[in-house]
Amino acid sequence: MDWIKLTVRTTTEGAEVVCGMFMGLGIDGAMIEDVSDIDVNQRPNGYWDILGDDLRTQYEDDVKVSVYIPEDDRAASTVTRARAALAALRETASDVDLGKLTLETGRQSDEDWAENWKSEYKPFRLGEHFVIKPTWEDYDRQPGDRIIDIDPGMAFGSGTHETTGLCTMLIEKYVRPGQSVCDVGTGTGILAMAAALMGAHPVKASDIDPMAVRVARENVALNGLDGVVEVAEGDLLSVVDEPFDCIVANIIADVIVAMARGAFDHLKPGGLFICSGIATERRAEVESALSRAGFDAPEVHTRGEWVAMAARRPGEARA
Repeated sequence: MDWIKLTVRTTTEGAEVVCGMFMGLGIDGAMIEDVSDIDVNQRPNGYWDILGDDLRTQYEDDVKVSVYIPEDDRAASTVTRARAALAALRETASDVDLGKLTLETGRQSDEDWAENWKSEYKPFRLGEHFVIKPTWEDYDRQPGDRIIDIDPGMAFGSGTHETTGLCTMLIEKYVRPGQSVCDVGTGTGILAMAAALMGAHPVKASDIDPMAVRVARENVALNGLDGVVEVAEGDLLSVVDEPFDCIVANIIADVIVAMARGAFDHLKPGGLFICSGIATERRAEVESALSRAGFDAPEVHTRGEWVAMAARRPGEARA
């Protein structure tokens, strides 16, 4: 299948708004290219990253948010709807610096996509002990490393974004063996697998995008975790009934605000809600939503332009 690539030129602040706009159109899997991420992600002491030393010079000043849609009989209508939605953003998000907010279209084949990933995606470290390693790369394991092999395919969530690092840090800090964990909007399944490698069992992962579900299942099996991690297709928490010790959601602020009460209801007493994808200027709004839902004041961490929170449901956690 061939694909049409839609790219919106915006700002770091506007990227979250544009991602939300695409989600509102039913288009998941946004890829953000932001030169500020390059500076943050360059890690010292021999750590690895997706980004080569010369890649920064290839980036433009605009932040680019890109999605892929199938080149089928619905494509023209989808592009028209996207243009209309962008025009409406100027009114509905007038308090946000959205930059140029132009829409560019291009064509890309599955083969081109795969080769682009393979040329740029290298092993890199998340948190203190996790190493995300593409299947086609070699890696010399270091003492204490927890390696996650991954083939991103065309699913969102390669793991390089700052928010994934923040969530991984909180998973390392709080997830304990035997705890149950739900990863909402799992993408390629990185956070679900990280929880499993910390000893969590069972782990439930969900995503509304069937392509992400397929890729996540493949990655879970690749890492020998299919007996621990179950991946299901569905919107947010709609696929789960049971309460969890921990819920993880690396999405966007609007979705976290909307699901705050649902997350509270799906946590055991003393359970923890780890959430990120929150732009710094949305911090107060998310904290307010968590408070209204019943959570204690969250632990807050920032990295670059992004915020992650760990909010606990009151009550005594069960062993």
